[in-house]
Amino acid sequence: MHIVHTIAELREKLSGFKCPAFVPTMGNLHDGHIALVNQANPLGDVTVSSIFVNRLQFAPHEDFDSYPRTLDADAQRLEAAGCNVLFAPREKELYPEPQTYKVHPATDLGDILEGHFRPGFFIGVSTVVLKLFSCVYAGMPGGVAAFGKKDYQQVMVVRRMVQQFALPIEILAGETQRADDGLALSSRNGYLNAAERSEAAQLSQALRALGIAAKAAPPHDLPLLEAQAMQALARRGWKPDYLTVRRRADLMPPWGDVADQPLVVLGAAKLGNTRLIDNLEI
Repeated sequence: MHIVHTIAELREKLSGFKCPAFVPTMGNLHDGHIALVNQANPLGDVTVSSIFVNRLQFAPHEDFDSYPRTLDADAQRLEAAGCNVLFAPREKELYPEPQTYKVHPATDLGDILEGHFRPGFFIGVSTVVLKLFSCVYAGMPGGVAAFGKKDYQQVMVVRRMVQQFALPIEILAGETQRADDGLALSSRNGYLNAAERSEAAQLSQALRALGIAAKAAPPHDLPLLEAQAMQALARRGWKPDYLTVRRRADLMPPWGDVADQPLVVLGAAKLGNTRLIDNLEI
């Protein structure tokens, strides 16, 4: 595996290929990331991953400075998974000057749920993803890029961006990888202490219970069911931002017969100092 740190080096390593399979990450890799690499591997003629902790998607009070940076261990895992090229740029390489040109997702998708509780988050995500795409796919007829479904709204934002800009890139959505107790794998799980780690699986259980209740209830009961689910987590010591049932197509609240619609239950809640997100398609 080649490890490169500049855009020029990346493009030189990819110059003989036509269809990169790309897995962008912020590092501190877990089995979910490796599953995405395995999913992408057979779909391109070269497999590329990136590791870049993107300042633009962190609010001033969030964990940019403390976010785990484990490049050496990550590189070993990627190489073992069959990654051919690892792009690990320094901040000055991707942002040699202040990034004043930014991608603003449509408010109907970018300003709800995660976008509501983390203002500007999807602007930062969209901007860095578009920039990474321009680094990887420059001069290419097309390619594929893999993102994990744990960040459900993020996948939708990126997919819509690709459609809006007519980029020749297929967006793959990899299934959420989970621990044995159901906790969705996340780079931030390492922040949890032992007691919090034991409790953390309650988020996925709350989403599952809300999904079961939602399928059996009329739409006008959903706000009450969502409020009860949040209250139940709060009684266990969580600080929930949202637990909600939405349409998979656009993340809007469902209408009509809930039992006949493809839905997703999404949640975000803070346990101690760690904010966890998860979702479940129903």
